[in-house]
Amino acid sequence: MVSFGKGLRKALLITSVSFAISLALCFSGLMTDFEYGAYDLYSRHLNPPKASGDVVIVRVDQQSIDALSDQFITWPWPRQIYAPIFEYLSQADAVFFDILTTEPSSYGVEDDTVLANAVQGAGNVYLPVFLSRAARNPGRGEREFLARISLPRNAPRPRLSYSSAILPISELRSACRGAGNVMIQPDSDGVYRKVPLDFGLGEDIIPHFIIGYLAKQRLLTMNEAGFSAAGKRIALSDDRLLLRFYASERPFPVFSAADLLQSSLDLREGRKPAIDRSLFKGKKVFIGLTAAGLYDLKPTAVSSLSTGVLVHATAMDNLLHGTWMVPLSRFFTLLFMLVVCGIASWFILSHPSLVANLAFVGGVAALVAGILAVLFRNGIYPRIIPPFMALGASALLAAAYSYAIEGKERRFVRRAFSQYMDETIVQHLLKNPELIRPGGRRQRVTVFFLDIAGFTPIAENLPAEDTAEILYTVLNAFTEVIIRNHGVIDKYIGDCIMAFWGAPLKTGNDETDACHAALGCLEALEEINRNFRARGLPSVAVRIGIHSGDAVVGNLGSERLFDYTVVGDTVNLASRLESANRFFGTRIMTSIDTRERTGTSFVARELGMMEVKGKSRPVTIYEIMAASDTEDSPVIEKAGLHRQALSCYYGKQWHEAVLLFDRILEIDREDGVAAWYGQRCREFLRNPPANEGWQVIKMKEK
Repeated sequence: MVSFGKGLRKALLITSVSFAISLALCFSGLMTDFEYGAYDLYSRHLNPPKASGDVVIVRVDQQSIDALSDQFITWPWPRQIYAPIFEYLSQADAVFFDILTTEPSSYGVEDDTVLANAVQGAGNVYLPVFLSRAARNPGRGEREFLARISLPRNAPRPRLSYSSAILPISELRSACRGAGNVMIQPDSDGVYRKVPLDFGLGEDIIPHFIIGYLAKQRLLTMNEAGFSAAGKRIALSDDRLLLRFYASERPFPVFSAADLLQSSLDLREGRKPAIDRSLFKGKKVFIGLTAAGLYDLKPTAVSSLSTGVLVHATAMDNLLHGTWMVPLSRFFTLLFMLVVCGIASWFILSHPSLVANLAFVGGVAALVAGILAVLFRNGIYPRIIPPFMALGASALLAAAYSYAIEGKERRFVRRAFSQYMDETIVQHLLKNPELIRPGGRRQRVTVFFLDIAGFTPIAENLPAEDTAEILYTVLNAFTEVIIRNHGVIDKYIGDCIMAFWGAPLKTGNDETDACHAALGCLEALEEINRNFRARGLPSVAVRIGIHSGDAVVGNLGSERLFDYTVVGDTVNLASRLESANRFFGTRIMTSIDTRERTGTSFVARELGMMEVKGKSRPVTIYEIMAASDTEDSPVIEKAGLHRQALSCYYGKQWHEAVLLFDRILEIDREDGVAAWYGQRCREFLRNPPANEGWQVIKMKEK
């Protein structure tokens, strides 16, 4: 609990600092261009490819200019050129003429009159107004026109205010159905992503180019609190409509003005037009300049080369169908950032592995990108950069703290323990460094002692170099086996290895792992002895004792020198069991406390109840003979015969027991257990035991 609380406090501290840093960066304006870039990237790849089809664009493109130039009609065109187009579009719901007509035609009054008559005849034309910050006094006719196109007084009060308006000429003002402002400002990077819906001009509220039409048709409603369209409230971003541009190069049906003009003339002269005028019935048609030299280029979120008419057309389609981008509440952005900071800080502080941390950060980044992409694809705009900034700030800060403050301790732990512990246990210590603080605690462990039998006589008869090589080879091989089976090397005592399981990491398989390690050491010893014999060195044998029980575990010793070790009676008994192998000539002896928790993993046989030197209470002991999947049939047969023989022994059926023990000796003449019990049964046949406790084997030596 202390460790968890301390770790939680560190994670909360890093979370708070990284959250504050990411907030400062994201909302200082330094990340604005990055946010714009991310918005554009998501728009290009996640927005729908095409619009609904309710909006049509008629473009004055280079093709149109060239076609009329071939007929000696040069740019700028006479305004009467547009008259047949307006007549041809009279069945459309509305025609938005996105070309300024603020000055009389250079071709004379008659030119303006022809256009005005066509506009009035169509009855569906909306003209552009250009708002300006330059001071200018409007005339009476202009004031009346502004009053006519203004939104009601209950419209939301605009944030943007202008000083004057440049209006269409008087002939067109009286002929058009309505008008609106087309002068909009891009974002700070010069890209058009948003449009205001209304603008202040003195006491008047001037609508955006398309808003007057939508309001008249009751497709858009308003009150002082805001606008609504397509049955839902319009959530603005910086008091502007956040457009959802369509991702394809041609999201709207597009017609060339020259083709439309020719179709109008064909229909008038009785020929079948190439473009059927019924295609425009009920549609919202935008007429605008798209030729490269006509100065109406406006880059958008999905294209660096776009036009003003496309911006207005997109706004119209968004409002008709409710597909504009809805900015996510800042509260949810902050909450998302806080969650990302918290998760990243906690994980990196808890996991010292660089690979794990990099994988985690990459995974979280992918998850964040996926969540944002799902929201964006469904028309919800979350700020994209802040969560990534939160992830980066928290990851860097947590990594720096972990390396600078905790790295020294972790490096010490890794250096100190990786040589005699399995990597899994080292990682556990790195995550729980309080386990290696000075002091100990009581817990269940499995203690393992391995000793080289008769090493002293071997050493006396060999040069020191050969003795050292034998010892190094044997201990090195056994150490690898023990660590591979998740054990902890406690110490080397001359030619003896002490190891333990169950601390600092308890796996639930500690007893089984210890017994597997013992068998693994015997297997490794066979290869070692073959090499020794080939080099003229003597073979060696080992004895192993294993016992499980409670012990004090921890970094024990003095302030100057301490070791991570185990102490207690459990250690003493494991050591005694290692020595007790000499009594029977066995190689692996375990207590019942260890054997009972290994299940059916091993072929084992009970050796009886033994009272070791220095202990008054007997302990039932076992020999681990092989793993349960062994194919060594003599071992399996010996184990079966031994169970029968021992049952007869405890039942005082001495004669039957002798016969069974002798059968074991027929299989293996070197079986010390069968020899000892056979001899004991013969003694009991001659002199049956008179006292209780005859079953207990008493060790008189350590």
